[in-house]
Amino acid sequence: MRYTTVGRSGLKVSAIGLGCNNFGMRIDQDGADKVVGAALDAGVTHFDTADMYGGGRSEVLLGKALGARRDEVVVATKFGARVADGPYGRGASRRHIVRSCDASLKRLGTDRIDLYYQHYADPDTPIEETLTALDDLVQAGKVLYAGTSNLAAWQLADAAHVAGRTRFVGAQIEWSLLKRTVERDMVPAARHFGVGVIPYFPLASGLLSGKYRRGEEFPADSRFAALPFFAQGATDDNFVIVERLTAYAEGQGLTLLELALSWLAAQPEVASVLVGATRPEQAAANAAAIVDLTPAQVAEVAELAAAVPA
Repeated sequence: MRYTTVGRSGLKVSAIGLGCNNFGMRIDQDGADKVVGAALDAGVTHFDTADMYGGGRSEVLLGKALGARRDEVVVATKFGARVADGPYGRGASRRHIVRSCDASLKRLGTDRIDLYYQHYADPDTPIEETLTALDDLVQAGKVLYAGTSNLAAWQLADAAHVAGRTRFVGAQIEWSLLKRTVERDMVPAARHFGVGVIPYFPLASGLLSGKYRRGEEFPADSRFAALPFFAQGATDDNFVIVERLTAYAEGQGLTLLELALSWLAAQPEVASVLVGATRPEQAAANAAAIVDLTPAQVAEVAELAAAVPA
């Protein structure tokens, strides 16, 4: 396993991180224990959750699964998504951040959050208020580093310009070989401001895992079968790209999964690639998937993943 610092910070994380959005929804405590155990055994030190996942259950399950090994890892969680009805159930105001942090600490069973993300932009709250509230949590020792998720490039730039002692060191974005629009502005912005990029959905919800074939039914235990929303990505154009990449991967002695994760890990801005798992063997396979690609291979894969001409 490789370990990389997050942007211009001293926070070190594993090149593959475990996304825990399945915890409390698709798997229970026993399943989480096995997945987390397999990830730990494979050298994963980066575990990502959020207060909204499973209605808070993801944090509970992750905290219990880590148990006595909590100090061996980086625990990341998020605030800002809607977690309750009414005007105070979401956002990035000081009021919501402080309350959310205390609630997450309790669910996780820990005394600090290593990396605390603003989950979504909040148009009702000035970014100065959000960053000042996060700084107060850092000074109190409840949070060690702050990050952001799903912001536009201009919002990341705005935050960088007004930040004081505490700034965003990491940014989660949806990025995969099938979803590359972030390369136009968000990735260059992160590079410019020294913010580490943490891609999520790197396998396009499984389309780049090799488990789906054009014209075939989705496997019964797959995300596409269980959550039809994600199946919208199973378009003919995307399957054309998947087939191109599969053929290339086989020619290089790699699996499609290895190619997809390794290509992201090869990007200089990327600190860690978040991959979910519902079974321990998936967690182990994801952790072992990173191989070193040459600059020529990185360029060739990018060309193969270009949009299909109309």
